[in-house]
Amino acid sequence: MSERDTNDEYSATVLGSHWFEGPTQDVAPDRVEGEVLRFGPGVTPAVRHRMAGGPTTAQIWHAAPPVAPPRRRRTLRRYALPVAVLLAVLAFLAWQRLGPEVAVRGVTVAAPARPPGCDATADVVAVLETDGRPGTVTYRWERSDGTTSGLLRERLARHQTQARLHLLWTFHGPGEHRATARLVVVSPTHHTAETRFTYRCESG
Repeated sequence: MSERDTNDEYSATVLGSHWFEGPTQDVAPDRVEGEVLRFGPGVTPAVRHRMAGGPTTAQIWHAAPPVAPPRRRRTLRRYALPVAVLLAVLAFLAWQRLGPEVAVRGVTVAAPARPPGCDATADVVAVLETDGRPGTVTYRWERSDGTTSGLLRERLARHQTQARLHLLWTFHGPGEHRATARLVVVSPTHHTAETRFTYRCESG
């Protein structure tokens, strides 16, 4: 066979550069991108010029798969907001339960609408104005006859802004007595208020 005949029958395929390294296994690549050129008799000078550049005329690009974030990080991000909301609610409830207790804003004491008559009982009423927080108010009554009630306590519920405290003072016998009833708030803050009234009982 002549050299001309050999050239006429000769044909080859130009593939990407990774095939020039000489694969040893008949395994097709996962992805192939590039040009396939055949050369031999009848190849134009333009094609030869393109082949002169070597393997770069048929390049293969492999796109790297996207890297997924670690599952643990995604889990933390998913639960971050609910956990923050839960902690805020717990902090608010703890502040309401363990925070500052009731504060007394004012105290007034009112005498009976009608002065007590013979052997009658006077109902003296004190009104506490509070800020609506729950807590306990400690107080005592003092009477002008030298009698004190000792320390008393009034428990206030949440949102209760007012408390009414009663002093029942009983009188006996004829005569007239000018009475003073005083309320002393000991805690949580100190307040004092008093009222005066007159007991009258004319003997028969």
